[in-house]
Amino acid sequence: MSFLRFAARRVAEMAATLLAASFVVFGALYLAPGNPAGFLLAGRSASPDALAAINAQYHLDDPFAVRYLSWLGDVVQGDFGRSLTYRTDVSRLLADRLPTTLLLIGMALVVVVVVGLLLGRLSAVRGGATDTAVLVGTAFAVGTPSFVAAVLLQGVFAVQLGWFPSSGAGDGLLDEVRHLTLPAIALALYLIGMLARVTRSAMLEALDSEHVTVARSRGVPERQVIRRHVFRNSLGTVLTTGGLIVSTLLVCTVLVETAFSIGGVGQLLELSTSTKDFPTVQAISLIIVALFMSVNLVVDLLLPLVDPRIALGTRSSSA
Repeated sequence: MSFLRFAARRVAEMAATLLAASFVVFGALYLAPGNPAGFLLAGRSASPDALAAINAQYHLDDPFAVRYLSWLGDVVQGDFGRSLTYRTDVSRLLADRLPTTLLLIGMALVVVVVVGLLLGRLSAVRGGATDTAVLVGTAFAVGTPSFVAAVLLQGVFAVQLGWFPSSGAGDGLLDEVRHLTLPAIALALYLIGMLARVTRSAMLEALDSEHVTVARSRGVPERQVIRRHVFRNSLGTVLTTGGLIVSTLLVCTVLVETAFSIGGVGQLLELSTSTKDFPTVQAISLIIVALFMSVNLVVDLLLPLVDPRIALGTRSSSA
């Protein structure tokens, strides 16, 4: 199968999955207790005429299929509807908050990749006391939930030492980076431990392979063996964890943003869920699904390039 044909098939599969996900996202909220009309009334009693006017304004009385198709048509055009809580377009809310969340996720992802790969490589190559220290450290990291890490980092580095702000997102790029440093570390801690252990296992497996033994017997320098034959061959295994890493970042962002009062999309999702703001929750949920699937698509396309031993379509068919 050619690369272009494989890419086209994966994009088509992604579009079909997104369509199914949109139906689930739209329909799931209507199965939850409560309704948007009750929130809009804020607990006040209303006459049947007033209630009917609210339902007509927000199309709450339309059949489910009509509401879904109308919503889907608007989403395709970039219109996610109007927030019931903030009384403004959801697209505007997302435009104001999404850059902060993406910067936070980007910073956390950089920390995860750099530190996780470095620790995994050191643990596999050096062994001994270094390996033991990395295993102990990563066990602590994996066992620490993001919200616990957030509280600990706030208490030590924000309250006691005063090195970083304890809340907010900052104003301007440099100030934002400073405000988001502790949240990014809290978000990345668990994933650093996971990626380090995956990298270590993949490299140890590669070290025991026959082609590494042959390379060493031919007098190839150890650094070159590690770089070209061990680390590179382990990247395929490491890359397959990309989807899990991103999905974890997206989910844990809600907890971390709430803990640090960042005001990004994660905190918006938490507030919108508690207030039954259906259009906002639906938009954010669909964006999260789209981001997760986009990462999986990129991983599928990169795998054959990183590891030529993997045939096009192998991962997709096995999944």
